[in-house]
Amino acid sequence: MKIADARVIVTCPGRNFVTLKIVTDEGLTGVGDATLNGRELAVAAYLRDHVVPLLIGRDPARIEDTWQYLYQGAYWRRGPVTMSAVAAVDTALWDIKGKVAGLPVYQLLGGRSREGVTVYGHANGETVEEVLTEVARFVGLGYRAVRVQCGVPGLAKTYGVSTDKMFYEPADAALPTETVWSTPAYLAHVPTVFARVREEFGPTLRLLHDVHHRLTPIEAARLGRSLEPYALTWLEDPVPAEFQEGFRLIRQHTTTPIATGEVFNSVWDAHQLIREQLIDYVRTTVVRAGGITHLRRIFDYAALHHVRSGSHGATDLSPVCLAAALHLDIAIPNFGLQEYMRHTAETDVVFPHAYRFADGYLHPGEAPGLGVDIDEEAAARYPYSPAYLPVNRLEDGTVHPW
Repeated sequence: MKIADARVIVTCPGRNFVTLKIVTDEGLTGVGDATLNGRELAVAAYLRDHVVPLLIGRDPARIEDTWQYLYQGAYWRRGPVTMSAVAAVDTALWDIKGKVAGLPVYQLLGGRSREGVTVYGHANGETVEEVLTEVARFVGLGYRAVRVQCGVPGLAKTYGVSTDKMFYEPADAALPTETVWSTPAYLAHVPTVFARVREEFGPTLRLLHDVHHRLTPIEAARLGRSLEPYALTWLEDPVPAEFQEGFRLIRQHTTTPIATGEVFNSVWDAHQLIREQLIDYVRTTVVRAGGITHLRRIFDYAALHHVRSGSHGATDLSPVCLAAALHLDIAIPNFGLQEYMRHTAETDVVFPHAYRFADGYLHPGEAPGLGVDIDEEAAARYPYSPAYLPVNRLEDGTVHPW
């Protein structure tokens, strides 16, 4: 069997997605997600102009060899554009491998380690009362874990708070929206939010919060300590992770568990954090970390150091990526949580899939391969629409992590 064709499909059923579809000379197909929020066309061009020509005629069964060929062979390694493109190829080849075997991909990864994948939803509101209503809604839907984000008094717009509670999409304009941030106001308000949530929902509901890289290590340590009475499952992305040693300061001052890694591209981005046990959950996902092949390496390394998985799963990752993550989630021994932000009805039509949600768990399904595809006719009805992520500034106008 040889790869006969590979198509890069860009579609926007509510938000932009980039999908690679590989076709073999025997008619089997595989799909991979290559979406990079706000920079989608950069990956589409990388795939179309530099990767697809290298795939034609290759043996689709040689997944590891193809991964190394694209990673080492480019010389310019890593980075979000390169690794998203590599991920799309790798994921599509695993999809084909499963179809050849007549098995869901998780069976090729060693079979089930659990019956379902525990997921968390996003409860958010402008006020604490709105947050409580949203947490109750997710609990009513069967969720066992909930991320809590709340508006901050005095700030017009806060990360994670949306008008559409089920389909939050921050990339909202053809040019970046600018928002204003105040760290003192945030640090003062967040503990009061979690005090109310715990009072309302008791001690057993798993609660999470995303800082979104906005603090310094000592500020994050202060926040983590102030949240200790509310027993968070994790505090996500407390600081930018380029300087991994910064997490050591956080660790010295709080026992609140830390999760990070959704922007990581390789095991080297998380190497020190995992080796020194400076984090508790690694958030890297299939499309950002070079596909199933490399993400499995990261999770295996994490398992040796008592670090669990907590893969990113926002709506800027297509159902193709979510399906791939579920197959890995259900197989690895050190699974922690899987983010699950539901896609729109239009997206679900473009990407028909076998996975399903029930009782707080996602189930990958038993279809051969990944159990997901792209309807190219439906995709063609939704052309690309420019959309950027916001830019954040402090109250004095200084650019600050969004």
